[in-house]
Amino acid sequence: MYDGIVQDLIDEFGRLPGIGPKSAQRIAFHILQTQNFDVSKLAELLSEVREKVRFCEVCGNLTEHERCSICRDPRRDESLICVVEEPKDVVAIERTRQFRGLYHVLGGAISPIDGIGPDDLSIPALMRRIGESQVQEVIIATDPNLEGEATAAYLSRLLTAIEVPVSRLASGLPVGGDLEFADEVTLGRAFEGRRKVE
Repeated sequence: MYDGIVQDLIDEFGRLPGIGPKSAQRIAFHILQTQNFDVSKLAELLSEVREKVRFCEVCGNLTEHERCSICRDPRRDESLICVVEEPKDVVAIERTRQFRGLYHVLGGAISPIDGIGPDDLSIPALMRRIGESQVQEVIIATDPNLEGEATAAYLSRLLTAIEVPVSRLASGLPVGGDLEFADEVTLGRAFEGRRKVE
């Protein structure tokens, strides 16, 4: 659509997840039209992130060190492990300030359609980790979609076989949502996870 490097820039932005052609074009033109936009700082940060950021050797979370800040924190409850799909899920749970245990990041979810099986995730590392520590409960916090449910079912079978207590995050109606707009699966989960009012 555009000549040379402008189109190359748009195409490159368009390769990022969640960025469609229109958004890619808007970002490219913002960079080109904003006089005080520090392109060299952006390039430097991208390069620095590639060089310094890695996955925690214990849990798989993002870190600039061998172990992430959560794994290094002596105040965390080592008897609880919350299993999530991606590092962004750790951030989401941490924002609630409700969980004080440790995490294990799988690096995705089981998806036969995409050719992702249990061996493509960090499930063996999770099993080793549980075998080497005094874990009292594993909380499975995978996404409530087909892949997340398949992953949760697989993990539940593995963990109950070695007699580790397993729980799954409750799912159901969002706060502020309307019943009429909820699908039957969400509504069914809400009924399954109902609690007594005290």
